[in-house]
Amino acid sequence: MPAAESSPSSQSTYGRNHKFIDPKALMSIQHLEWRANVVVEGFWSGLHRSPYHGFSVEFSEYRSYSPGDDLRYLDWKLLARSDRYHIKKYEDETNLRCMICLDRSKSMLFGQSGIIKEDYANTLAATLATFLEKQGDAVGVLSFDSQIQSYVPPRNRPGHLRQLIQAMEKPGQGASTTLEDPLTRMMSLMKKRGLIVFISDFLAPIESFGEQLATLRAYGHECQIFHILDPVERYFTFEGAIQFEDQETGKEMFIDPAKARAPYLEALEKHLKQLETYAHQAGAGYHLLTTHTPLEKGLLDFLKFRSHQGKRVLRRHQPQVKGS
Repeated sequence: MPAAESSPSSQSTYGRNHKFIDPKALMSIQHLEWRANVVVEGFWSGLHRSPYHGFSVEFSEYRSYSPGDDLRYLDWKLLARSDRYHIKKYEDETNLRCMICLDRSKSMLFGQSGIIKEDYANTLAATLATFLEKQGDAVGVLSFDSQIQSYVPPRNRPGHLRQLIQAMEKPGQGASTTLEDPLTRMMSLMKKRGLIVFISDFLAPIESFGEQLATLRAYGHECQIFHILDPVERYFTFEGAIQFEDQETGKEMFIDPAKARAPYLEALEKHLKQLETYAHQAGAGYHLLTTHTPLEKGLLDFLKFRSHQGKRVLRRHQPQVKGS
């Protein structure tokens, strides 16, 4: 069964009178910080009018028990009622620590359908960071290709969001993608439990990724994966004989798309299914997006997955929307 792509089709789940922003129109905004603010403000507007308005605000301050937690904070009354082990959370524990891991490899510079994958990924990362920062969460960013290129630790303080945006805007080094080494290093940086978001095209071997993902979850981290592809990569819509160049190795070859389409799509579906399986087995969120998917849809999928995991995702009072 093909891996399911996040679809922008249904406005009914987001606000009957709200329309998603066309990513191509959004990318015409030059500054990354402005683009992210447009998406977040538009998202709040649509959420305010939708059935999801306040969908997790009422979540009580508990989290599931993990080995090593102090038993003094176990809610024994809740255990007696539900036969489930939950730990009471206190104010200093309710704010989230999030690390956004951003792929800056050469393959992310591909943009056959009008939007470069790196620009789309940066906008998604900035959107998530802006949303979380407005809720008082600590956000950091780690960019990588075959190794870690830059690292800004999770914080929430004046000026930190601007620092994150600047790190995202810094051009990548253009090396090939290797997931194992950067993620091994990232594990040593995320000493406290938090949320780890991966944004990548995952055009790299993923054999070790499932084990690393499981290790992160075993250490108590939440994980979500955003898999970004250009529509022509996703559906192989090339026509006529064409010369392809591997952006990471420079290798060139002539291909007849009519002959290559079926085996390419078969191999891609196998790759997508494997990545989705790794995520499912580890209890991580997996979101397949193309660069034509509205950014609000990515943000909504992010929050819906956290909500379904029992996380309180809306902790600050939303801005009032005029006319609502």
